[in-house]
Amino acid sequence: MGRPVVHFEVVGTDAEALQRFYGELFDWQIDASNPMRYGIVDREENLNAEGVGIGGGIGPAPEGYQGHATFYVEVPDVEEALAAAERLGGSRVMGPDQPMPGLAIGMLTDPEGHLIGLVKAQG
Repeated sequence: MGRPVVHFEVVGTDAEALQRFYGELFDWQIDASNPMRYGIVDREENLNAEGVGIGGGIGPAPEGYQGHATFYVEVPDVEEALAAAERLGGSRVMGPDQPMPGLAIGMLTDPEGHLIGLVKAQG
């Protein structure tokens, strides 16, 4: 049996700007009221209709490190999310594409260039 994804993380040089970007793009409530200013995205506040979702964090990169991000986000409309990302300062990398029946995907980069995936299961 495989291991499930249980956390995501975005680390970058301007953590506050990234927290604003993702908060607005995906309607996430991000709590960075801790000494590290690491923004916590609570799993319980970000579930789909079936109760599926993961929590994660968005925080500052260590000195000299540009950062990283890896995750896919389920959205109701891939094209709409890609367009919103562009309006908010991100860039469309690809999509929406349908690599197989019943699935739509897209990829974007955030304002710092982190690659993010979008997915919508059809049906």
